Amino acid sequence: MVVVGASGGGPRPWLVFCLSPLLLGLATGCSRPPQWPVPYRRFDHRPPADPYCQARYTFCPTGSSIPVMNDKDVFEVYRMQAPVWEFKYGDLLGRLRVMHDAVGFKSSLTGKNYTMEWYEMFQLGNCTFPHLRPDVPAPFWCNQGAACFYEGIDDAHWKENGSLVLVATVSGAMFNQMAKWVDYDNRTGIYYETWVVKESPEEQARVWFEAYECSKFVLRLYQQLADMGAVFKKIQTNYTTLTVFSGEPTCLGNETSIFGPRGDKTLALAIRDFYSLFTPHHSVKEFLRNFWRIVNEVILKRHFYLFYNMEYWFLPVKFPFVKIAYEEIPLPSSKARRLNPPSQRTSADTTRL
Repeated sequence: MVVVGASGGGPRPWLVFCLSPLLLGLATGCSRPPQWPVPYRRFDHRPPADPYCQARYTFCPTGSSIPVMNDKDVFEVYRMQAPVWEFKYGDLLGRLRVMHDAVGFKSSLTGKNYTMEWYEMFQLGNCTFPHLRPDVPAPFWCNQGAACFYEGIDDAHWKENGSLVLVATVSGAMFNQMAKWVDYDNRTGIYYETWVVKESPEEQARVWFEAYECSKFVLRLYQQLADMGAVFKKIQTNYTTLTVFSGEPTCLGNETSIFGPRGDKTLALAIRDFYSLFTPHHSVKEFLRNFWRIVNEVILKRHFYLFYNMEYWFLPVKFPFVKIAYEEIPLPSSKARRLNPPSQRTSADTTRL
């Protein structure tokens, strides 16, 4: 299926970008002082996807419920990693270390394999930048990420240009308890967040915003298993991060306070014009035509707008601006604590993703 929508017309005069951080601060509609890093917001339920949002590649086409496993089963747990969009571009992004992460399981009782991954429902571009619709004042976001569980592991996909490595073993009871956590995590952690935003490239630099993407799901799942007592092997594990470098961000407000009837029309226009440079519907030719406008806005004027937790933020970006890194994050250590045996899951408890 092809992503549908409209880009919202041509660019407007560049002067609307010339808003100082002081004026942006005066336009704020945020009700609380920021906490760094800004905590990722969780919700009490997952909203239905808007019909306007259509994925070019169907999300989780062979997905299924997580079955209830025999508590006495033993599962091998595999770390799985492959280049993003390998199905289309092969190892091209793998050479840049832009990798996708997942977890595999193998049952010792049945011999069956399973794959668990978390990724964007409407492709990465839609989760990173919005659509601009001529009939909707505010940018329109087709952004949801979700967990996907299915039977089988495509060994060739993971091994050819990536990795498929045994990292732990867990009991069937731990697997069932993990499935309940996946259900909670999937219902409450809804929105994909592409960027880490940091003050500088230094290791101990202040982090303004954390990403929320496939590798973070894998890391959270590993930690849950470790908290249950799983013991992980001592092997090096690296993950891809996309980082924007910025001075202290300024919260500008939410959709209503900026784009509503009493909103700030100048700020609203500036945000729309910024996102017009990155609209998902640009062809390669159109993107190249906009390249120097992007350089002018982000590199020369050092402006960047981020939508996080349903609020818009102004980032005074700074050198080196953006970095793709393949950083080592160790596997978790077991809490080595005794847990009460988890309750037996029934068919009514199966987790639908």
